Amino acid sequence: MELKIIEAKNKKAKPAGALGFGKYFTDHMFVMEYGDGEWRNARIQPYEPFSLDPSTAVFHYAQAIFEGTKAYKNKEGEIRLFRPRENFLRLNNSADRVCIPPVDVDFVLDALSKLVLMEKDWIPSDEGTALYIRPSIIATDSALGVHAAHNYIFFIILSPVGAYYAHGLEPVGLYVEQEYVRASKGGTGHHKVAGNYAASLKAGEKAIQMGYDQVMWLDSKEHKYVEEVGSMNIFFVLGGKVVTPMLGGSILPGITRKSVIELLKSEGMEVEERLVPIKEVIDGIKDGTCTEIFGTGTAAVISPVGKVGYEGKDYIVGGGKMGEISRFTYDRVTGIQTGKIEDKFGWVTRIDR
Repeated sequence: MELKIIEAKNKKAKPAGALGFGKYFTDHMFVMEYGDGEWRNARIQPYEPFSLDPSTAVFHYAQAIFEGTKAYKNKEGEIRLFRPRENFLRLNNSADRVCIPPVDVDFVLDALSKLVLMEKDWIPSDEGTALYIRPSIIATDSALGVHAAHNYIFFIILSPVGAYYAHGLEPVGLYVEQEYVRASKGGTGHHKVAGNYAASLKAGEKAIQMGYDQVMWLDSKEHKYVEEVGSMNIFFVLGGKVVTPMLGGSILPGITRKSVIELLKSEGMEVEERLVPIKEVIDGIKDGTCTEIFGTGTAAVISPVGKVGYEGKDYIVGGGKMGEISRFTYDRVTGIQTGKIEDKFGWVTRIDR
């Protein structure tokens, strides 16, 4: 398939000051459509709204998936993507779960590289900043009826971003949710399906109103085992070991999660993927054997946890400060992403200037 490039005639002013997260978007986007059994009309075009009929399938049946990755620019001007192939492979896994046709991973990787290169002046280079990349697919049939659509739009938009949390690397507070559940085995919790996030909002708002930053989700069956945290996977340092909930059909297989596990094992640290009872975590905080908790994800990279709210009581983790392993992991992952540290894993894709 040929990739067409349509240059924007009117370029937007670059944002000045604090970027926040997901507030600004670049001049161009990548788009292609699916119909009659094939993806077609691939193009890089000016960033602009879509025109969709009120009956469009995605509005009614939520047949939508997305991904998130980042591009970095170091002080030498080198542009670096972090494990983008993993994102598109996961996108296709999500697509299969909700009956969306897969994309050609090599083709969209090449298109993404061209798009990012066109928008290289939008990539911030200050500490903690990046160009956030959001690939998405939505169903676009203009008809009602509960069935897989026949037409789709795949698009990639780009946004220069700062820290995901306004307080940066300050430890966050988590509220252990015991009423609502995020996902159950057999559902779509282990895929990046848009509806998963809508279903999480109620508990998230509740947590914020109570003074926490995000929700710590428990399993749907017994409300006993920790699964993940809001927009992140979760890690615990328990008895000197790094422990994270095992994947089992309801937890998103995070790419940052995977990278952290590979990194820590390469350093000789013991990492366990297993069921993690919330009682073990709380007891560990009480007796000092749980010394650190941190979340991992594309948006925040590494997010230290300083407080856990459970059954009406707050438990302070590690004195409410970022722990040694959290700091080490953050420094190593972001160092590889930006080129400060050698990428011995082959995680980074470099784009020619």
